[in-house]
Amino acid sequence: MEPRNYSAVFPKCFLLLLLAICLCSSIADCKQKRLQYKNAYATMMYMGTPRDYEFYIAIRVLLKSLAKLKVEADLVVIASIDVPLPWVQALEKEDGAKVVRVENMDNPYKHQSNFDKRFMLTMNKLYAWSLVDYDRVVMLDADNLFLQKTDELFQCGQFCAVFINPCIFHTGLFVLQPSMSVFKDMVHELEIGRDNPDGADQGFIASYFPELLDRPMFHPPQNGTKLDGTYRLPLGYQMDASYYYLRLHWSIPCGPNSVITFPGAPWLKPWYWWSWPVLPLGIQWHEQRRQTLGYGAEMVVVLIQTAIFLGIIVMTRLARPSLSKLCYRRYDKNIIFVQSSLKLVAIWCILASYIAPIVVIPHTIHPLLGWTLYLLGSFALSSIAVNAFLLPMLPVLVPWLGIMGALFAMACPFYPDGVVRALCVFAYAFCSAPFLWVAIVKTMAGLQLSLEREAFFPRLGESTPPSGFNKLY
Repeated sequence: MEPRNYSAVFPKCFLLLLLAICLCSSIADCKQKRLQYKNAYATMMYMGTPRDYEFYIAIRVLLKSLAKLKVEADLVVIASIDVPLPWVQALEKEDGAKVVRVENMDNPYKHQSNFDKRFMLTMNKLYAWSLVDYDRVVMLDADNLFLQKTDELFQCGQFCAVFINPCIFHTGLFVLQPSMSVFKDMVHELEIGRDNPDGADQGFIASYFPELLDRPMFHPPQNGTKLDGTYRLPLGYQMDASYYYLRLHWSIPCGPNSVITFPGAPWLKPWYWWSWPVLPLGIQWHEQRRQTLGYGAEMVVVLIQTAIFLGIIVMTRLARPSLSKLCYRRYDKNIIFVQSSLKLVAIWCILASYIAPIVVIPHTIHPLLGWTLYLLGSFALSSIAVNAFLLPMLPVLVPWLGIMGALFAMACPFYPDGVVRALCVFAYAFCSAPFLWVAIVKTMAGLQLSLEREAFFPRLGESTPPSGFNKLY
């Protein structure tokens, strides 16, 4: 019998054993990493609105802002199954979030007379109670601006929320203890049509916890233990941005000044470039975006639009017809109708030059860049009307100058409080109104003069005026 060569077998066994130990250690590390935090900050994302991309950007900024604060909790996104896969991958790989895919909950209140279609899928927020891997979850809307870390909220009880309205708590931020029994009961109440005054998650959750108004205020225990029961959160954990505008600074004495929310008009959310300086806090939200997510996604479009607007300014100026050719008048029974139609076209062109840039400029770019691009775009489009109808430049650009002045009036940093700021903006608008009226009168007079000088430009290639035209001079 031939003896075995143990010297050759031993290294192989040693390598296999070492590989097995490394593999087990890696699995243990991954498991420990997954279970590193017992609490989570969660938000939700669903599709089906014209503002899907805007909320996607807002959620990413929210997540990156929380990560920058080094919160000791997982970041969770409750995403409906129709959220695009590239967005889900960006949330997971770039933002470090755990994405939980869910089916959209049917909203049984969609036939109520006061129902707002914006809230069709907000019942997906109830899925927060199904996140039973966590002890506590802070559920957030995308329009929250964190000023500092708020991990002490995880010490709160089974349900905690802030009363922005004196009688109704706000569901833009609340603390909950996940529970499948509570989740199933909520779904059951949803199916049987529990009373809901607004048809959205706000009304449903408020009716599910009607006793919260009478509950004590939350104060985090110094020893770090978690409380039981329901509590009202201090106002500083969910400050309505409206309070800021009264004094142009925060001074909430009943709790930490930690989180700002923007529950007002949907077209004045902080991520819209036009919301600043109407909303002074919008610049703070964009500062967080600049420091975290950046603006790379929109910069290509911004550069293309800048080139287009500059090209329009140059081309309209070069294409302006020579005044020496405008020396014919046609006597026609329809000339009044033609002139009226051209006046209407000219007015609409001027109005469109101030409206169109708001529509085409990317909504989520930085306000300073957005307003600069808006002023450039409105100037370029106004030049089309000025050169096509031979209008005086200054009267047409009076609204443009007025908008620029309004930006300076609203953004002035030297107002002592919000009331003085509002009065100064009102005074500016009142004093500017006569200049706007004079500009309108001069623009209409210039348009009338242009049309009387020439109803139509001479046809290309004609060396003599067509029949029906008489020379003016």
